[in-house]
Formats: sequence, structure tokens, C-alpha cells
Amino acid sequence: MGSMTFTVRVDAAAKKRLEKLAKSTGRSRSFLAAEAINEYLDVNEWQVAGIKQAIASLDRGEGIPHEDIKDWVTSWGSGKEKPLPKRK
Repeated sequence: MGSMTFTVRVDAAAKKRLEKLAKSTGRSRSFLAAEAINEYLDVNEWQVAGIKQAIASLDRGEGIPHEDIKDWVTSWGSGKEKPLPKRK
């Protein structure tokens, strides 16, 4: 896949840090910035997809009521720990 150029504004401190890291690693600022953007996208796309999936399951009625979870968590370490609640 080919690459494209676009401009990103960062504060002076971030630019200096990027330049220092580029020099230390022998990589270009452009390479490091592209790598950072790809890592950010990987993490955030994964989180957003997970959130959407969770909301859809709740919309389908597949959740566990808050009180059931609260009772379960409260029982932890009590000697009478309750089992994980089931979906209703």
C-alpha cells in the first residue's frame, strides 16, 4: 500500500521529543509519527468496536442486571462468594 502525506500540528515539546527519539533510534520523524498513528488507530478501533458490540448485546436484552453484579462483587473475599450471575 502506498503512503500519502498530510500535516499534523503538535506543540513544540512533542516535536522536540519526536526529533530526539528519531535521532536516538535512527528512524525518521515521519516513520515514528506514522507508527504512532497506526498504534493509536489499532487501540481505539478495537475499543470502539468492543463498545458497539456490548451496546448491541444490551439492546438485545443479553445483559446482567446491575444489582446482580453488585451483589456478586460485594461477596468477593467474604467466605461466601457468590457465583458469577447469569444473563436473564
